[in-house]
Amino acid sequence: MAGFRSLSVLDLSEAALATARARLGVQAAKVNWVVADVTTWVPQQIYDVWHDRAAFHFLTDPGDRTAYAERVRRAVRSGGYVIIGTFAPDGPERCSGLPVLRHDATSIGEVLGGAFELELTRQHEHPTPWGTIQHFQFSRFRHLG
Repeated sequence: MAGFRSLSVLDLSEAALATARARLGVQAAKVNWVVADVTTWVPQQIYDVWHDRAAFHFLTDPGDRTAYAERVRRAVRSGGYVIIGTFAPDGPERCSGLPVLRHDATSIGEVLGGAFELELTRQHEHPTPWGTIQHFQFSRFRHLG
């Protein structure tokens, strides 16, 4: 776990978490596994880093994005980091049969609000198992408090 302490993994799907736990084997005992909807979850602690890899783009309802941002503000300490990976503006419009919203750093920053400052953004070409390329973008924000 690369020296991290107090690591939590949140997912809506118990099955997805079970798969991740199985991959980690005995290391899984070092993780706090949370089955919850990120838009209604109540953080029980403060984190140094929030890393979202491809969940935010499934929040197509503006109210869900607002609720997500509220959870981020509550969960990440002042000076902490928020890393969000989403489909880029030229990425897919659907994933796993569901509609998604494609984002760039600006659109994510607008949702997070003025308490977060963009520090870095990068584009990523993700090769799928089917031989296609999906365009992602990753953005790192700092919580200003």
